[in-house]
Amino acid sequence: MPGTDTRQISIASPSIGEEEIQAVREVLESGWLTQGPQVSAFEDRFAEMHGVKHAIAVTSCTTGLHLVLHGMGIGPGDEVIVPAFTWVATANAVVHCGATPVFVDIDRYTYNIDPAKIVEALTDRTRAVIPVHLFGLCADMDAIREVLPDNLKILEDAACAAGAVYKDRPAGSLGDAAVFSFHPRKTITTGEGGMVTTSDSVLAEKLRSLRNHGASIPEEKRHLSARPYDLSEFSRVGFNYRMTDLQGAVGLEQLKKLDSFIGERAQLAAVYREEMADLKWLHCPAEPSDGQHGWQAFVTLVDPTLAPCPRNKLMDRLHAIGIATRPGTHSLNNLGAYQAIKSKCPVASECAAQTLALPLHNQMKEGDLQSVVVELKQQSLLVE
Repeated sequence: MPGTDTRQISIASPSIGEEEIQAVREVLESGWLTQGPQVSAFEDRFAEMHGVKHAIAVTSCTTGLHLVLHGMGIGPGDEVIVPAFTWVATANAVVHCGATPVFVDIDRYTYNIDPAKIVEALTDRTRAVIPVHLFGLCADMDAIREVLPDNLKILEDAACAAGAVYKDRPAGSLGDAAVFSFHPRKTITTGEGGMVTTSDSVLAEKLRSLRNHGASIPEEKRHLSARPYDLSEFSRVGFNYRMTDLQGAVGLEQLKKLDSFIGERAQLAAVYREEMADLKWLHCPAEPSDGQHGWQAFVTLVDPTLAPCPRNKLMDRLHAIGIATRPGTHSLNNLGAYQAIKSKCPVASECAAQTLALPLHNQMKEGDLQSVVVELKQQSLLVE
């Protein structure tokens, strides 16, 4: 009977093995803990896997977004178009540069920014667009490019999209730059941390300097030089957004598992889709017709006209029996921090109220997914 099971099925769980533990041990024993050779190796491998010339490791996806926008010269008086349905960090990074985020509604089927709505938001102050590859599904980048003037920058928020593919191109190689997240809810993790990708060598050099206070040369290069006591020149004001070598070592081991992690998640997603086909009140997430979903999360949409109870009540019921769920994410236009930005985004508001993320991760035990499906079907019988 519902309520008698003591199991706990988490919404997400990082997959850390002995390889990562040993990698951290080796870094600790080396004595080089801050940004160094492990970060450099992580960057090189990440760039290779995502089809770009440069990868720049940072402390988080949020600081990475801020770093890139700052490096692109975006500041006060500028506007940056942001999808209204995304984590608040996407907009916060714009504000931290002194610029104004302009919220644009999304496509209900993909949860990603609606290219047709971008046109309506363009002004002579627009400097950039941040498409978000939400939950691991790449935004329609070709359609976005078609509606943008050539002078506007495209910064991919690829927080959820490590290993995702748009048509035949990896996420992270689709705009002028991109930023990934390694938060523990993501497919691969370094605890916290992020990665900027770009094939713009001039921008990459600037970003490497800016993440290290504006230094003219990286700290590890200086320490390994013939004159490590010579301090760097600082010709620009920067930040301390450096990743540690402890994180870099973990990231290297996680990257080796990325393809298998995504494959396992794709199989779980396929089972969810098959098992829940008869739940007419619960719509499964979109999949690309050509490309690869990153499956950071499995986010469904509740139809309030058919559901046995409101979305929040359903979350309460599942929580009570040990099954974790979450809303998909925010509708930024409805957050208190952004009330001053007058923006109507009805689809984003609907998705914030009706999306339901189900457990999906590489630590799910045999039978966990079936338990989730059984309980969802049971809820269909418990009409409020």
